[in-house]
Amino acid sequence: MKTPDIRLIDALRTTAKKLKEGAFYAWGHHGACNCGNLIQTLTHTTKEEVQKIAFQGNGEWSDLACSFGEWSNENQTEYCENTGINLDTIFSQLSSLGLTQEDIHNIEYLEDREVLRKLPGGMRYLNRNDRNDVILYFETYANVLEEKLLSTIELNINELLMEKAESSPC
Repeated sequence: MKTPDIRLIDALRTTAKKLKEGAFYAWGHHGACNCGNLIQTLTHTTKEEVQKIAFQGNGEWSDLACSFGEWSNENQTEYCENTGINLDTIFSQLSSLGLTQEDIHNIEYLEDREVLRKLPGGMRYLNRNDRNDVILYFETYANVLEEKLLSTIELNINELLMEKAESSPC
């Protein structure tokens, strides 16, 4: 994760809420797996549309991320006929939110150790294909990112206060 982004935090929480409320979930379905559900939230598309976009490439989301132009200098040029979105569009959006290839892999497999260490009840491994584990992971990931984002804001405020104190004549 390059830098925390409020839009990603919101998307993680929204996706977790949708999953809690019964959104279709199937780890083996590109449009309804961990990444697929998050991408639905971010792109306002359906699971069918996400699946159609994913089928422009080969493999799981981790594999598809490896072919993204910004990371590999290859371009995906086929678009979903319904949405006009292609894999590059999706990965550009994910990248603009600060996500890396490694982050996409970790979302798909629930493996980010920093997130796992912050789970309520302590460090443990989660099942990548368990709806409740995905919900817990997304909620915890959002909390971790929010904590990081707030710490950068606090640092900026403290720096501003220090600068103001140093420039004060008294």
